[in-house]
Amino acid sequence: MSQPEPPKIEFPCDYAIKVIGHAAPDFKEFVVSVVDKHAPGIREEHVSVVDSRNGRFTSVRLTILATGEPQLRALFEELKASGRVQMVL
Repeated sequence: MSQPEPPKIEFPCDYAIKVIGHAAPDFKEFVVSVVDKHAPGIREEHVSVVDSRNGRFTSVRLTILATGEPQLRALFEELKASGRVQMVL
């Protein structure tokens, strides 16, 4: 029996991203600057920051206007290549 294909995303669409990295005073600004290169026009009300319980990690959640898989792939790759990001969800 074959597996059903995962649902395809229809672009353009609002797309939520969660970026987790080591806590640093400029982590939010760093994430927003990288994301803004790939998805310009992020609104401040679409960005939230949560620190881990022990304060070692920070997660930045944002919603962008996704235009296609190449955009998302390039964004995820740049965030991960920075060395500052542990995980992108």
